[in-house]
Amino acid sequence: MKKTDIGLGLYILAAIVFLIIPLPSIILDILLAFNMAVALVILFNAVFAKEAMNMSSFPTLLLLTTLFRISLNVSSTKLILSTGDPGKVVETFGYFVGSGSLVIGVIVFIILLIVQFMVINKGSERVAEVTARFTLDAMPGKQMAIDADLNTGAITDQQARERREKLQAESSFFGSMDGAVKYVKGDATAGLMITIINFVGGLVMGVVMQGMEVGEALDRYTILTIGDGLVSSIPSLLISLATGILVTKASKDMDMGDMVVSQLFDIPKVMWAVGAAMTFLGITTELPIYIFVPMGIGCILIGNRMRDSQAVERIEEETGEAQAEAEEIRRPENVVSLLQVDPIELEFGYGIIPLADVNQGGDLLDRVVMIRRQIALELGVVVPIIRLRDNIQLNPNQYIIKIKGVQISEGEILFDHYMAMNPGMVEEEITGIPTFEPSYHLPALWITESQRERAESMGYTVVDPPSIIATHLTEIVRSHIDELLTRQDVQNLINNVKESNPVLVDELIPKLLGIGEVQKVLQNLLREGISIRDLLTIFETLADHAAVTRDTDVLTEYVRQSLKRAISAKFFASNEVTSVVTLDPKNEQEIMGSVKQTEQGSYIALDPERQRLIIASLEQEIKKMEDMGKVPIVITSPIVRMYFKKMTQDYFRDLIIISYNEIESNIELQSVGMVSA
Repeated sequence: MKKTDIGLGLYILAAIVFLIIPLPSIILDILLAFNMAVALVILFNAVFAKEAMNMSSFPTLLLLTTLFRISLNVSSTKLILSTGDPGKVVETFGYFVGSGSLVIGVIVFIILLIVQFMVINKGSERVAEVTARFTLDAMPGKQMAIDADLNTGAITDQQARERREKLQAESSFFGSMDGAVKYVKGDATAGLMITIINFVGGLVMGVVMQGMEVGEALDRYTILTIGDGLVSSIPSLLISLATGILVTKASKDMDMGDMVVSQLFDIPKVMWAVGAAMTFLGITTELPIYIFVPMGIGCILIGNRMRDSQAVERIEEETGEAQAEAEEIRRPENVVSLLQVDPIELEFGYGIIPLADVNQGGDLLDRVVMIRRQIALELGVVVPIIRLRDNIQLNPNQYIIKIKGVQISEGEILFDHYMAMNPGMVEEEITGIPTFEPSYHLPALWITESQRERAESMGYTVVDPPSIIATHLTEIVRSHIDELLTRQDVQNLINNVKESNPVLVDELIPKLLGIGEVQKVLQNLLREGISIRDLLTIFETLADHAAVTRDTDVLTEYVRQSLKRAISAKFFASNEVTSVVTLDPKNEQEIMGSVKQTEQGSYIALDPERQRLIIASLEQEIKKMEDMGKVPIVITSPIVRMYFKKMTQDYFRDLIIISYNEIESNIELQSVGMVSA
């Protein structure tokens, strides 16, 4: 056992023993002094603690110190009633505080009890109760704030975990304090009752057992009773004061002394007003002028000193800022910050600022948070922080989207208007300003808010400006998510898997594959819209086949086949027949025959004319399916899929190409065309 455990055990055991075994007066004196020291230690710890959680063990301390103090009170009561000699400490408190007068001693003791009961105990109890209630009520909001910071990338998973643990500790602490304050109140009540018992019992013992006169017994035992009450009430009062200080802690940035001084003596005008009032009272009333006037002048001088000091501080601060700015300009490496490129940026004109300003009711920031959450759930990857900036060089209602500092797309909205799109079922048209939806470049109309209900009743799809921007941003992020996935992101994903599957990760990385190779496989999947949330299956597949080949394209095909359930669920309906286009086997053989293998990977060396004919045939089949109102899907053999995708991706970036091995057996397909050239 550690020394601290032994010490705490002895402290608790001693309190129980003292309730049973009589103590000599000299031992009682030592223990009473020790109890006073413990109370002072607790009080000053509460005063100088920067936040309440620095004394998270305070509820337990309350219980232990209360038990120890009551045991000493019982021991002193035994000595008072049995011998009339409870020791020097109790006797000194009785005579010294009472100034040798029985009446003064009783009055002082009653005042201490009133202060403890009516002021400190009652106030601490109420503050602890309210703080506990408010802390528990605020927990959901604080947890949502932590989740929002985590989703926006403002904090890491580790920081979020630490904040949640601290939040849980705070709720437990203040909940415990609400109950622990009852110990303080009960301790004061018990002390009062013990004092009354000592007084009555001592009077009876002195008159009946020791043959004293009533006046002599009254004088002797009253003084001892007051001393005993004071020697237990003062530590109790200190603990009560510490409780009140702890539950009213407001600042985490400075000590209580700094906070009090800075808040009371920080405004010179206050000291001037106080000085003028004190001087006026000393001169115009019968109050002692030799006290009030010097005190008033002193306050005015302090105010002048504060003003001069603050002026010097402001000058020093301005000088320091100017020097810092000058040094920053002179530093040759200050341009390093300009080299940073944000992964994703949304810049907008000043007319769109109200949509991003929370104070004006804008919710664009919240929508950006939801974009990151949506893509994380859909594709299993954490989107980098999306920077929102206003740009006065843009048109007021224009916005642009940048990926790694390069503009990818742009759009323009009409503030206080809604965009209405015809889904193809609208018979009666509505009047509006013609435009195009920025995400999919579909024809649309800008309509006013008064036209909104009518447009919706006619069958139009109506969206507001923030939704337009959010949808556009989501599509841009989704289409470029593969190039936003960095090696560090992959390392973070690997660390998450390693927490629950360390054997798999140790086998795969770096023995079989490096982080860069894993990154390329994941990028290949994301490029075609395949979710990487099931990292366990992906890593298992890579571990199975990486010993045979380290070609990331081939490994990607193996992974896709292991994810066929997810791929089938994404692109096919299980209870419907899906129309698809197939690739002519002759063309498949021709493509495979043109594949060349190099150390840098494989490429297709197909005759340009043959490639042009295949692309033209594919274009016809895609148009045929689009005219039928269906999403074009091309089915190929497993060995050809990745090469056919490479050959067509420059012409049809979003074309869905799936191999037969990536389709579940319960999926029904219908070929409505064949790519043949």
